[in-house]
Amino acid sequence: MWDWNYAFEILPELLVALRMTVVATLLGFLTAVIGGLLLAFAIRSRFAGLRLAAKGFNDFIRNTPLLVQVFFLYYSLPILAGISIPAFYTGVLGLGLHYSTYLSEVYRSGIEAVPRGQWEAAVALNYSKADTWRSVILPQAIPPIIPVLGNYLIVMFKETPILSAITMVELLLTAKNIVSESFRVFEPYTLVGVLFLAISYPSSLLIRRLELRMNLQRGK
Repeated sequence: MWDWNYAFEILPELLVALRMTVVATLLGFLTAVIGGLLLAFAIRSRFAGLRLAAKGFNDFIRNTPLLVQVFFLYYSLPILAGISIPAFYTGVLGLGLHYSTYLSEVYRSGIEAVPRGQWEAAVALNYSKADTWRSVILPQAIPPIIPVLGNYLIVMFKETPILSAITMVELLLTAKNIVSESFRVFEPYTLVGVLFLAISYPSSLLIRRLELRMNLQRGK
């Protein structure tokens, strides 16, 4: 049976873990946002070697599980390259690299939606490549894809339990540790589900509202 006293007793510990989970998600998302944009640039590069390397990286990452990638970064990389990364930063890096490949495609769709005339206008105004991207293309390409980026942020948040496999003390691993001490599974795992829902559902509603507002603005 559900024990409210026990639930309130373990809730503070779970909230601390939730904060760690949210921070890991935000840092991973920031990594993915930057990495995805760099990958999108590389895939559009005139240099065949860079373009092929970026496409190969995308294909490899997107066709292997996130869990395997995180295991490689945490357990295999120290053996192969002598590089040892703490579990928290390994989780952030794993999430960031994995989802950067998906965000690169999101960026690509936004970039390709910019009318060709905008590129031609930038050339006519004698803009440099950097100025063209910074002042003309990205300001038009990024706003329409913001809701999609927001959806990926929520997906990343829900993927964080995978990081418990490398001993990162996130929400699920904290619940497992509590269960191992008390042998009560009902309250800890139920609270984990409720906490994930409490973050994910309102966020999805906000993103949906943002998407509707942006669609209305584009329709005017």
